[in-house]
Amino acid sequence: MNTLLSFLLTIAVLVVFHELGHYWVARWCGVKVLRFSVGFGKVIYSKRFAHSDTEWTLSALPLGGYVKMLDEREGNVAEYELPRAFNRQSVFKRMAIVVAGPVANLLLAIVLYWAMFLHGVPGLKPMLGTIPPQTPAASAGLLERETLSSINGEAVPTWQEARWMLLDAALKDAPIEIEALTAEGMTLRHRLDASSLKPADLDGDFLKNLGLQPWQPTIYPVFGKLADNSVAQRAGLQTGDQVLRASGKEVKLWEELVTIIRSHPGQPLALELLRAGSPLTITLTPESVNEAGLTVGKIGAAPQVDRKLFEAMLTEVRYNAVEALPQAIRKTWETAVVSLKMMGKMLAGEVSMKNLSGPLTIADYAGQSTQMGLIAYLGFLALISISLGILNLMPVPLLDGGHLLYYTVELIKGSPVSERTWEIGQKVGTALLVTMMAMALYNDISRLILG
Repeated sequence: MNTLLSFLLTIAVLVVFHELGHYWVARWCGVKVLRFSVGFGKVIYSKRFAHSDTEWTLSALPLGGYVKMLDEREGNVAEYELPRAFNRQSVFKRMAIVVAGPVANLLLAIVLYWAMFLHGVPGLKPMLGTIPPQTPAASAGLLERETLSSINGEAVPTWQEARWMLLDAALKDAPIEIEALTAEGMTLRHRLDASSLKPADLDGDFLKNLGLQPWQPTIYPVFGKLADNSVAQRAGLQTGDQVLRASGKEVKLWEELVTIIRSHPGQPLALELLRAGSPLTITLTPESVNEAGLTVGKIGAAPQVDRKLFEAMLTEVRYNAVEALPQAIRKTWETAVVSLKMMGKMLAGEVSMKNLSGPLTIADYAGQSTQMGLIAYLGFLALISISLGILNLMPVPLLDGGHLLYYTVELIKGSPVSERTWEIGQKVGTALLVTMMAMALYNDISRLILG
């Protein structure tokens, strides 16, 4: 229910802002707006305010919306209303009305990022963890516990920002200039070569392929919180129990214990423990769980951690009202540029279409982000708003970018494109959009169900 409500709220906010962009610019250009609809299909609620030409509606299929304007191509128009018809407007006004929707989505992202930076955005410090040998990061001389300070001359406030900046730099196929601070405070400069990345490497955690990962404090095999009615709780494990051996193998780190448990789904597993200084052996059977197409074992237990160590890894990015605005514009611009580059590489076949996401993935992430808190949800909403704005600017008939393409041709040739061209474009656009939606839905099912 949380996922469903979060998804509906996300779609409603994005659609309303997108269509309001079309609506307000149409009104400003003197065009009569007949209907403003949130959703497609059958109208389930409508309202017309006094002294208004517009019918405000809520329709059955909540996966989009539209603004219907007075237009001679869609019905008869009284002679006295011809000056208010969309098709009678100058090509510049029609272009402005069409582009206003995507622009509204980008402006919404700026406002959301501005509010987030004003409040303060929590993040992980960009400190490097273990650098695996024979990786681009190792070749660049990057070291564990170095903290990234700048990438190609731009400051790096958090690990999340570093990921975006490195992805943008990797898409340019050029060496990446990195400045980092050692634990002793010395500044080191590195040149990271990302040319070894293959298109498939961008599908998942490309930072891992570069040899970069965030630093994490050592976590020892000591049990912390146990999930209610979990395998661990039913077996008699207690908070503070330290694992010495699992299945006869010595265990020094929590991740080693996790590896052993995952490799024993549905199989008895003997844990040799130390409880309050006394040795103890408990045998349990990890629950079999399907994860990413693999069957793994889980017992429902978390490690005991030193909260101070983890709190020391966190930072907060915060600006005053004036400073937050240019930062919000920069963040929106950089995210839009990366999105455009990824789309371009997908169309060129350089990046897998697996990166395309549909409504199920959006709904899943909407639900997860709301559980993480308001700031996480606003960040998700800003990202989706940018993606929607960029997607609608693609030169595909039926999308705003397709209409913009038609009007650009009209501007060049001095007359509108023919009805025949318009009809063919509509059919091609429909086919492309249906294909994209089918691929996105397939990717959703693969991620959420098939792993």
